[in-house]
Parts: sequence; structure tokens; C-alpha cells
Amino acid sequence: MQRSHHLSINLTDMMKMKRILFFILISFIAAGLYGQTKSDFLMKGRALVERGRADEASALLSGALENYPDEDVFLRRAEAFIAGGDYSSAIGDYNSANRVAPGSGEYGLARIYALRGDAATAVYHLEMSLGSKYRKSEKEIMLDPSFAPVENRPEWRQLWRKDIYTSVEKGIAEIEYSLSTGSIPDAKSLYTDLRAAYPDNDGLAYAGAAISFAEKKYPESFKALEALLTDDPDNKKYLMLLARTQEASGNPAGASTTYTRLINSGSDDPELLMLRSECFRKTGETDKALGDVVKYLDLYPGDRKALSNAGKLAAASGDNLQALKYFSENLKLHPNDAECYVDRANSYFVSRSWDFAIKDYSMALDLQPQNPDAWLNMGIAQLGMGNRDDACFDFRKAFGQGNKKAAEYLSKNCIR
Repeated sequence: MQRSHHLSINLTDMMKMKRILFFILISFIAAGLYGQTKSDFLMKGRALVERGRADEASALLSGALENYPDEDVFLRRAEAFIAGGDYSSAIGDYNSANRVAPGSGEYGLARIYALRGDAATAVYHLEMSLGSKYRKSEKEIMLDPSFAPVENRPEWRQLWRKDIYTSVEKGIAEIEYSLSTGSIPDAKSLYTDLRAAYPDNDGLAYAGAAISFAEKKYPESFKALEALLTDDPDNKKYLMLLARTQEASGNPAGASTTYTRLINSGSDDPELLMLRSECFRKTGETDKALGDVVKYLDLYPGDRKALSNAGKLAAASGDNLQALKYFSENLKLHPNDAECYVDRANSYFVSRSWDFAIKDYSMALDLQPQNPDAWLNMGIAQLGMGNRDDACFDFRKAFGQGNKKAAEYLSKNCIR
């Protein structure tokens, strides 16, 4: 009995300590929150959860709520609580989101009760969500693993016997599926039939823009999206397709502006930073491009693609030493990746550090022998070192793999 009493006290003390540590963590984080936008908080919170640091994410978002008591911040913190196994706190946040924007937290509540195996309550909240402007597509719901614990329950089956979606919603879902499988004629045929019956439906107008994009009819896609955004300027789905349309049509400046609109609207998607960075690179705004990649690396330290891009952008700005630092860090983290060796080899190549370039090209080609550009550059580096026979071997490998530039080097240096 005494042992049980001590155990109860210890558990209570542990819970108190956890709360104290949580609030200490919030206070430390709050000190660095000044000047952060809502999107900064949401992206950071999402990245922390994805990196398995749910407690830090919930603490960060608790600080964010002091300045941004919005439904999307409550929803993102709820996701952090779920990742940390704190379903009760998540339920509280979903209810808070509902108070700020009615219906916004219902889907999250449905997911939690499904995870708990409470089919009746899960279905109740899912129906509330389906009756709101936040309703999700049937495909999205069916693919959500949170509902797996209740999918064989009678309440769940009864729900899907109802006519939940309209004929036009079902048609749009079919159009999206056809586009995802590359069946553009099928998508276009169905769109034409539905558009005749529902000429003013915004969902269909968006589907039409997506079809035009798939057909590479970018002016038509752009025109449709501009009309939609006139009435709904912050619609993230519309803005995303607009950015893709602008970039595909050769307007990276316009696309970077649209990605900025998405970020400023409070998006939680860190990939927008990488997409905008690529647009800045294309417009020659190297410093801005590198700034976005550095920000992404703060969210996902050690990301292979981001480190590679950071190195290339640093090199493009003339800072080859910084480029080498990024490439070397990437190799330390990904020692079996051929592209990481090629990146650093190219940097050594530009600075005419022939010996180092040869070593990295050699490592890359051991891992991935089919790389004609690497063979050519290694041959040039061998010439720089005075190794004509080795250079000719490399030029022949490059030429054999389809690099036409190698023919010039072969004729000048290897035919006697």
C-alpha cells in the first residue's frame, strides 16, 4: 500500500515536472519570436513535427498563439499534440479552432475519435465537417489512415451509404483522377458535359484551368485562375496552380510573386521556399534564392537537396569557399551519394583545384559510372595535372556515353 502511494506521488511529480519544463520551453522560444510571421511559425511547427520533435512544435505554436490566435495555428498545434500522443490537448485545440472559424476543427476531431476507436463520435464530427465549407473530398478521407480503426464499423459503413457528394463534385473528382493518370481527353470530355450543366461552378472552373495546364495551354489556364482569384484572392489551391502556370509559361518573376502571396497568406508548406528559390535563381536574384534555401535548411537541417542548392547558389554568387562548405557538409551527411561528390568536384573544378576535383569525380564515378559530364570534367582536370593518358581514357568514356564535347578534346590531345 505504501509502495503504491509512493508510486502515485512519483507519477504526480513527473506530470508536474513535465508541465514546468513545457512552460520553460515556451519562455525560451518566446524570446526568439519577435518579427516572425504566422507562416514562419506554421512552417517551423510542421517541420518540427516531421522531425519527431512534437513537444518543441507545440511549445513554439503556443507562443505563436499569443500574436496569432487563428484557427490554422490551433489546427497546427493540435497536430503537434497528436504527434506527441496528447489527444486531450488536441481536442481542446480543435474546439478552439471551431470557435474561431466554425467547422474548421471538425475533421480533426473526427480523426482523433477514430484513432480512439469511437466510431459514433468520429462519424458525428465527420458529418459536421462535411456540412461545412471545410469539407474534404471522398478520396482524401478514404486515404486518411486515421480512420482505419473504424472503417469496418457499422456507423462508418452507414455514413457512406448516404448521398454525401453532389454529381458535380463526383464529376470533378473523376476529372482530377483522369488528369493524374494522364487521360486528358477523358478529363476534357467530362468537363465539357459538366460545364454545360453547371456553367457558374467555381470547382469546375478550376478543373478547366487544370486541364488547360495539362494541355500546356497556359494563357487559358492563367485567364481562368485570374477570374477565380478575383472573388477568392487567398485560395491556396488557385494560387498554387497559378504559380505553376506562370513558371511553366516562362514567367519565373510572376511565379515568385505568387509563391510570396502563398507564403504571406499563412501557408504551412516549407516546400514553397524551395519553389520560390528556384524562381529567384531563374531571374538572377541569387541572394534571395540563397536566402530561401538557408531558411529551408533551418527547418530541415542536413536536407540533401537544399544543401546542394545552397552550394550551387553560393558558387553562382562568387563565394566558392562557402559553396565548398555546403558541399562538404552534404558529403559528410550523405557519403554514398554520387551527386554530392559531383557537386563538390564541380566547385573544385571551377577553382582549378585539379587534384581535389579528380578525387571527387573518381568517387562519384565509382558510385555512378554513367555520367558523361563527370568523365569529361575529370579528363580536363587530368590534363591540368599533366596526366595526358588518364585524360584520354576519361575523354573516351565521356564520348562513349554521348558527350559530344569530348570529341574536341580527343582530337586535340589523344590522336597522334
